[in-house]
Amino acid sequence: MKYYVIAGERSGDMHLANLVKALKEKDPDADFRGMAGDYSAAEGVSLVSHYKEVAVMGFVEVLFGFRKVLSSLKMVKEDLAHYKPDALILVDYGGFNMKIAKFAKESDFVVHYYIPPKVWAWNQKRAYKLKKNVDYLYSILPFEKTFFQKFDWEINYVGNPLFDEIRKFEAHDFFHQKNELSYKPIVALLPGSRKQEVENMLDEMVVLISQFPQFQFVIAGVKNLSDTIYDKATAHGVKVIYDQTYDLLHYANAAVVTSGTATLETALFNVPQVVVYKTSAISYAIAKNLIKVPYISLVNLIAEKEVVTELIQDDYNSDRLNAELTALFESTGKKNKMLEGYKSIKSKLGELKASEETARLIMESFESKKSRP
Repeated sequence: MKYYVIAGERSGDMHLANLVKALKEKDPDADFRGMAGDYSAAEGVSLVSHYKEVAVMGFVEVLFGFRKVLSSLKMVKEDLAHYKPDALILVDYGGFNMKIAKFAKESDFVVHYYIPPKVWAWNQKRAYKLKKNVDYLYSILPFEKTFFQKFDWEINYVGNPLFDEIRKFEAHDFFHQKNELSYKPIVALLPGSRKQEVENMLDEMVVLISQFPQFQFVIAGVKNLSDTIYDKATAHGVKVIYDQTYDLLHYANAAVVTSGTATLETALFNVPQVVVYKTSAISYAIAKNLIKVPYISLVNLIAEKEVVTELIQDDYNSDRLNAELTALFESTGKKNKMLEGYKSIKSKLGELKASEETARLIMESFESKKSRP
């Protein structure tokens, strides 16, 4: 079978790579082509474009990067039409992939969407467009199944792919020595995986260093960003380590995490955390009027209650951050309540292996198509 795949950022690329691997086990002659990143390329996907060439975020930032996105959309559509895949597999990256889904459906390609866009968060009517243009949808968040039922759409919940990664993980026994760290307790700083995120988040994180001399602060760095983006932290003696986020979380005593996939990863490692987020004033004003959910972190959304504190926009300042981190260190009750919340989240996510389940359902769809009269 021929598969055209699209993932638009690092975590999506990682999950796509796992799915490609699972599909190859069931379809050894499979051929993969599309737009993704290094993880997928390592699994044999022939890249026509790397996602970092079009990675933009935020309402205002997207406007400035619009020409670049349009160019990539045109290129991908042309390549998709030329390649003529048996299946198109989209992973997350809603703004881009929903446009590709519409084009693909109009061109009579079968559309599989793994990790759908968060249409439940804002402009929920987009669910109708998703239903119209997507043949098979595979959700990784348990509450999405109920959400899409409101639109008369029975989708597949396949488990959460973070478990795929965490199950494979083995902690490095000499993590401290390898990274020249002391044995002070560690506070992990996860400022994000995109340039704009890191630039927006890092300043307040750096302020913490002088306020907590009994801890060492370590940044989970991202290799596809320039090293200089972390200069303001390294100037204060903060260590930046790359491609070792799970090791860092394994050994961390607490974490400050930019809202996104990393908040759930931190919870699955049972690390007490403060979730933070800040964007441009205009982007935030637009988002505040559009977003229809009570929380921004996956942890709280899955739990359907506040498990972790969220410091958003103006609330994300050094005083609030200091107070929340201090409470995690000094209040056993607050920490234990958070860890209990993590347990309930794991129970809701279940035991399915997302990559294997999604691959099984994709292959099953081919068989179903063959059996139709």
